[in-house]
Amino acid sequence: MVFERPVLIILHGGTGTGTAERMLAKARIAAARGTAASAIAAGFEAVIIATDDPAAFEPCPPHVLLDVDSPGEPFDFDSRLRGLVSRYGLQRPAVMGSGAVPLLGIEEFQFIVEQLDARDPRFVTNNFFSADITAWTPGEAIQRVANVARDNILPRRLRDDGGLASVILPRTTATQFDLDTPSDLAVLALTPGLQSELAEAATAAAETADRYRAFLPLLCDRTAQIVVAGRVGAMTWQYLERETACRVRMFSEERGLATAVPAYRAHSVLGFLLEELGIQRFFERMALLGDALVLDTRVIEAHLGLEPAREDRFQSDLLNYEAIEDDFLKRFTEGAAKAPIPVLLGGHSLVAGGLMAINDVAWQENDRRSGLA
Repeated sequence: MVFERPVLIILHGGTGTGTAERMLAKARIAAARGTAASAIAAGFEAVIIATDDPAAFEPCPPHVLLDVDSPGEPFDFDSRLRGLVSRYGLQRPAVMGSGAVPLLGIEEFQFIVEQLDARDPRFVTNNFFSADITAWTPGEAIQRVANVARDNILPRRLRDDGGLASVILPRTTATQFDLDTPSDLAVLALTPGLQSELAEAATAAAETADRYRAFLPLLCDRTAQIVVAGRVGAMTWQYLERETACRVRMFSEERGLATAVPAYRAHSVLGFLLEELGIQRFFERMALLGDALVLDTRVIEAHLGLEPAREDRFQSDLLNYEAIEDDFLKRFTEGAAKAPIPVLLGGHSLVAGGLMAINDVAWQENDRRSGLA
């Protein structure tokens, strides 16, 4: 089977068996189904779902194929991607994870199709330095690039090794929001207009989403101030300065942490403060700095040299401290849940596209209260 038109590859697997892990996996499956439908409607010839859980996607709708991971073999992004492109003869491939850019719609996928149909070699991505979706032509360019250990470095490889020109999607909530952790699922639980299966999956995080509601009015309040800390990029800061009414106190630390060399030791200003003050006083001081805190906890964990299980991290994002086994993360999450201000915990996606999505909802709610909607 050989495809000449654009084909979307969606990777789904390694989701885990914990309660919070299963919650997120269900949502990612729903997101992948919705993404596949949008891509087909936009002009993609087919969608290939590469997965270790084919039963989750059966029965497949027309133009959606399942490619099952080899049993017992550890997942390797580079070899899996190269194998799919070669086996199906993909001339205009696109690749993303099952939770990537779940708000991307038909219009954005149509733009990608238009770019792939252009004659000149090029790639399209939502983020050049940390991609969630990347499409390129010609497909064989992947064979000219060095090892691609992670999907987020693929654009750089295609430019530097493959010689392809870059096309960057506009920075919008749809192109920047990712479904990486349960905190992102809580954001989706607040978001109107989702496709039905994804909306249903998002209700699993409704309790956490209720906590987020206390945060929404602050974004529209000129007298309020929020604290945002973690791997926050300049574009997110610019967005908050431009699109929110509140003041923003920003601690941007450890950008690029996920791709740092193995021996790298992270350091965090807030991590040092936490070590000096302890958990309770840390959150008391955060309450003096702002009316709410949005925290990328992975930076704190890296600073402290902690490597909690993914299920523990996910339960922390949901503020379910009683379900966490790691002693420090359990106590830290309890401190966040009982803090004198609203505290949102998550990963990089929360302090990037997550904040953009929350802000969209905040202004929609504000307009409804003001009678402007």
